[in-house]
Parts: sequence; structure tokens; C-alpha cells
Amino acid sequence: MNLNPKFPLYLPGVKNSSNNNISIIGANLREDISTIGYFQSVNEGIEMKTQSSYATKDYASFSDILRKFIQENNLTGIDRVGISVPGPVIHGKSSPERLGWNLDVEEIRRDFGFENIQLVNDLEASAYGMALLRDEDLEAIYTGGQLEKGNVAILAPGNGLGEAGYFFDGQYLRPFATEGGHSEFSPRTNVEVEFYQFLNNIYGIVSWENVLSRDGLFNIYRFLRDVKRHPESEGLGERLSNGNFVQELYKAAEGGELICKIAIDTFLEFLAREANNLTLKLKATGGLFISGDIPQMIRQYLDKDKFYEKFKISDKMEHMLKDIPIYLIKSDNTSLNGVALYTAYYQD
Repeated sequence: MNLNPKFPLYLPGVKNSSNNNISIIGANLREDISTIGYFQSVNEGIEMKTQSSYATKDYASFSDILRKFIQENNLTGIDRVGISVPGPVIHGKSSPERLGWNLDVEEIRRDFGFENIQLVNDLEASAYGMALLRDEDLEAIYTGGQLEKGNVAILAPGNGLGEAGYFFDGQYLRPFATEGGHSEFSPRTNVEVEFYQFLNNIYGIVSWENVLSRDGLFNIYRFLRDVKRHPESEGLGERLSNGNFVQELYKAAEGGELICKIAIDTFLEFLAREANNLTLKLKATGGLFISGDIPQMIRQYLDKDKFYEKFKISDKMEHMLKDIPIYLIKSDNTSLNGVALYTAYYQD
């Protein structure tokens, strides 16, 4: 995997020959499935040699998974380790609530003897991984704008709501993490006020993650069912409970279930609104990338024109928003590849 020239990514070590042909373990930790890969840095890119996935909750710590991966693949002489985590990283430490683990670079270094360990927020890692995408991995939602290069916004609803960006320094794109998914949700219509009150009774403080995530989509669905009294057909509740909720909801919507269609339409409208918020806050004239599990699962349902119309609504900034290019990321390995790329080349 080599860098896409359309992404002028800031990687100061990419031209340093000492970063070539090094062995890297990259890990993408998630609350359901954690994925670990063994990589080699080659020709200013990375090459994956092997990859394994593990049920996160079956392990008491990341170290247990890492140890098993090394043993299963008989790995020796590892030069560097990069870890992508679903939460903030501060001074080499992170305690992601969804994992229930405390991660500390110094502890991992002490336990395994690795000198070079990088701990990176998962959306920041994903931003690095997007620089490895091919053109066919990007699905255009809107490309009519002709703005100059600038900052880029990344929005990713999945188990949680990830938000990140690229700062454009005039020459390079520099990825950075945010915790914007935990900013407070604000209603716009009378029905949304009811929805806010419904969520407020559950959570107290209502964040955008309570709306734009797997739980958020379920919150929308049960609000429609329990508060707005939209009928649920026989057997639907059981299918939604026993299967993958997002996939089952999507299949039911495609099959004509009105409550499911309204739930997905509502979710996409909220997605357009938070995309608008993030783009304005980052002044992301360079574009908006939408990633994450949920948009990938329901992308065939997405009405691109409708999404764009909802996205560009603003009190005073529609003239900027209307020209922002918007892309949907179709690859689901950006965090894993990105943390390996970062670990290989970020240091000069």
C-alpha cells in the first residue's frame, strides 16, 4: 500500500532510509472486535504480512491479545508497535470507556521490551490510513465545488461517533484528533425537542454520540416506536434484537417497513447536520470525508442530493458549505493501516 498523491500527508520520516524495511505490529482496538496486523515498511508505504481479529471482551487487557498474536505468528525482532484506540490519548496513556482497559505506553514497553510504541486516537489513525486509499475507495456524494485546498473534516459514526480532521498548512495535510462526538446535541424542531427530552431522561447530558452511533440509531428507532407510536410489525422487534441491529433495520427499511425507513432518514438528516457543524468548526474547505461502519452498511440507501441539501443549510455560511466536496469512505481498514503508517514514518 502506497501513499495516494492526492493526499499530501505530513510524514517527516517517509524519505528517511532508516525507516525502510522495518517490522511493525499495528493494532486497532474496538469494543467488539480488535484487529492486529503485522506490517513491513516498503518503498515509502507499508505491506501487510498477516492479520488476525479477536473478540475484545474475551481478554482482560490489550497485552493479552498482543501476546497471543505474537505467539500465534511466531514473531520475533519487532521494531515498532502502533495502537489505535477509541478514545483520547494524553501523555502516552488512554482509558477508553468502551474497552474497559487502561493503556500505558510505558507499561507495554516494560512488559514486551519494545522501544518504539505509538498510541494514537482511532480517528487520527484513520486519517493517516485514508492517505493509502485508492480512488475507487472514495464514493462521491458531492463534488461540484472548486474551492482551494484547505482543512478537511472526518466524521465516522459506528460504535461511537468519531470526529477528526486534517489541518492544511499550505503544503501538507496534518491529521489531528478531536472528541467532538461528545459535544452536546441541540434540537431544531418541535419533534426534535421531544427526542431531546426522551434522551435527556436516559443520559442527562445528551451528546451527538447518543444520536449518531449504533446506540444512537437504536435511540431514534425506539423514540419513534415508544414515544411517537409508529407501529412495529410482527416479528420485527425480535429480528432487530437477535441480529445485527443496523443491518436488520436496513433490510426492513428496504422491505418497506415504514418505522425503519423513518429511523434511517432521521439518522441521515442528523448526520448531515453534524457534518455541517464539524465542517464549519474546522473551516474544512478542503472537503468532508464520511467514514464508519453505519454509513458503509446503509450507503445504498443514501439519497446523495437530499443529504447535500440538508448539509449546506446555514444561517450565513451556505456560500461556503455549498462548494464543499463530500466523499464516503468505502474501506473499513483505515485505522489499522493508518496506525501502521504513522508508526513507520511519522518520526524523522
